[in-house]
Amino acid sequence: MVTPEQLKTWIETGFTDAQVSVEGDGHHFEAVIVASEFEGKSRIQRHQLVYAALGDKMKAEVHALSMKTLTPSES
Repeated sequence: MVTPEQLKTWIETGFTDAQVSVEGDGHHFEAVIVASEFEGKSRIQRHQLVYAALGDKMKAEVHALSMKTLTPSES
């Protein structure tokens, strides 16, 4: 079972300076991600960056992920 801490680490590896917080029960997770990489990106593009960071883990190990993606100036 995936822990919120594992998911946090996986997301952080995809960004250079992200601040990530994750809560969840092992199947459903809620994440808040603040990263400068989101500057100038749409909400969909931001989510795509997070999904890219998770790679195949999103398909195999994470059942559901709700996320808020913010730039440092939006947080």
